Amino acid sequence: MAGTRCKVAIGLVVLGLALVAFGVTLVFLVPTIMKQQVEKNVRIDPSSGFAFEMWRDLPVPFHMAIYLFEVLNPKEIRQGERPSVAQRGPYVYREYKQKRNITFHENNTVSFIEDRTFFFVPEMSSGSEGDYLVVPNMLVLAASIMLEHLPLPIRWIISGAFSTFSESTFMNRTVNEILWGYNNPLLDFLNSIVPGALPFTGKFGLFADFNNSNSGQFSVFTGVDDISRVQMVDTWNGQQEVNFWRSEQCNMINGTAGQMWPPFMKSSTNIEFYSPDACRSMTLVYKESGEFKGIPTFRFTAPDTLFANGTVYPPNEGFCPCVASGVQNVSSCRFNAPVFMSLPHFYSADPVFTQAVEGLHPSASQHSMFLDLHPLTGIPMNVSIKMQLNLFMKEVNGISQTKNIKPVIFPLIWFEESGYIDGKVLDTYHTTLVLLPAILGYLQYIFIALGILLLVISLGLVITNKDKSFLFWSSTKKSRESKETALAHSEKLMAAPSPNGTVLHEASL
Repeated sequence: MAGTRCKVAIGLVVLGLALVAFGVTLVFLVPTIMKQQVEKNVRIDPSSGFAFEMWRDLPVPFHMAIYLFEVLNPKEIRQGERPSVAQRGPYVYREYKQKRNITFHENNTVSFIEDRTFFFVPEMSSGSEGDYLVVPNMLVLAASIMLEHLPLPIRWIISGAFSTFSESTFMNRTVNEILWGYNNPLLDFLNSIVPGALPFTGKFGLFADFNNSNSGQFSVFTGVDDISRVQMVDTWNGQQEVNFWRSEQCNMINGTAGQMWPPFMKSSTNIEFYSPDACRSMTLVYKESGEFKGIPTFRFTAPDTLFANGTVYPPNEGFCPCVASGVQNVSSCRFNAPVFMSLPHFYSADPVFTQAVEGLHPSASQHSMFLDLHPLTGIPMNVSIKMQLNLFMKEVNGISQTKNIKPVIFPLIWFEESGYIDGKVLDTYHTTLVLLPAILGYLQYIFIALGILLLVISLGLVITNKDKSFLFWSSTKKSRESKETALAHSEKLMAAPSPNGTVLHEASL
């Protein structure tokens, strides 16, 4: 019996040590395995299968929600009063993106062009594309400022042309016409008398050139040789910097193309991306940790310095000429049109902008942008990018349609481009990025705990076996000593002389 217990104890010791060793090995091995798997899945490599397919044809449903500012007091504005607006919308469009001309290069970069198309989604919208809205006539107001350097007689002719073609300071058109353009014979006339002065041709609208278009050719690093550079932009349209701005820093093309970022993020990390629509690189800063549908995330938001002027934030001096902080002049990359960019409702901007236009209500919950990224992989889980386009309006001498208009940066439109991972893609990510690592993390400690438990049990068996052996040995020794004592006493009695033979006779019976 003792031999069997000893063999069991030895077996438990061997198994326990093996489990502890395997668990400890997993403690060091699991992070390495996870790191290798992450690197394999996030690099841009056709052999990576699912990850490459997702990068090439984003399965994430993107939507663009557009809000327009309708003018409530057009007559009063022409009399020099403060503009009053009301927000209309959202008018929601499903956005499809697909990469083409994907070409891999010897310097471990890949170039591509990403096409984008938009389709109106009535069930998600508050209104239809046929809604009529009163909005500023950009062709009149923008062209007036763009042509104000021309001789006064030319400006009189332009003003007369506006009247001839019944173009006023404000116009009443459908949402579809405002956004996607409409044919305007005035445009052809202006291009005939001042060739090249205006960049507009064909249909005229805020997003006339946006649908069925692309954002240029990007060349980004694949991460095959250096995972820390994956998705980082090498060139855009063959350039490593732009020439729209007044400083080298502002002209730099930094960060990624805005779809994914390098893995293994830390909370001290800021993320950057180049936006062709804004003609500049943008930096978002870490705000907080959280989770999206069970997947851990880092939230990044726009800092107050994003559109700050050079006085408030000196590195932005290159984006000037500046106005009050919170609004950026983008006319240099918009054919010198008096267009300004800001966050919706002038959120986080100088109060002077909201005070100049009645009907604006900036709110952090509604008008701030954010990106929720999975820090292990750098993949966006939930995205909401928001921007506002504004038009600078003022009176231009010689053009009667602008008479008495006080200088103001007028909000035209703001939009939210949003998307989030859901459905089968989310399930796949949750399984591979959350569930499996968690299981491996638990297993390593389960193996260690189970091994220690078996070692404790084996020790208990050894101790128990020793106690029983001691008791058996002690009991046998006492029995033997008792027998020896009784025998010695009997021999002593037999050897002693007896005074009474009767007693001896009885004893012998």
